[in-house]
Amino acid sequence: MRKYEIIFIIRPDATEEDIAKLITQFEGVATGAGGKIERVEKMGRRRLAYRVKRQREGFYVLFVLEGSGDTVHELERRFKVTDTVIKFLTVRTDEELKRTERLKAIRAKQEARRGKSRPKPAGPPPQAAPPPTAEAAPA
Repeated sequence: MRKYEIIFIIRPDATEEDIAKLITQFEGVATGAGGKIERVEKMGRRRLAYRVKRQREGFYVLFVLEGSGDTVHELERRFKVTDTVIKFLTVRTDEELKRTERLKAIRAKQEARRGKSRPKPAGPPPQAAPPPTAEAAPA
């Protein structure tokens, strides 16, 4: 099973009930196709960088799911035929997660190696005696 992030934009004239209905419908499609939704994030209404299907803003929704390529293909097919979805993007993130875990392990190993070869600092330096004040000097 691979991990994917799917973000889609819903028309701004859709009501809250329509948006909730669409999200539950797409969740059902994903789980029905053998996927597992890990997180659903409603990002809210935002302005688009450019016009998409004559719309200047849209309601953004993010799905983080674990599934196969067939699951993603079915979701994308549904996005294409649904009129209220004006744009979508799917990104496979499992390779990035593996790469970051590998880099963290390498960095931890390097830190452990540096810690053994480099002596620890000897603590704070001793403070010098304060300079004599003019009041303490004999007149």
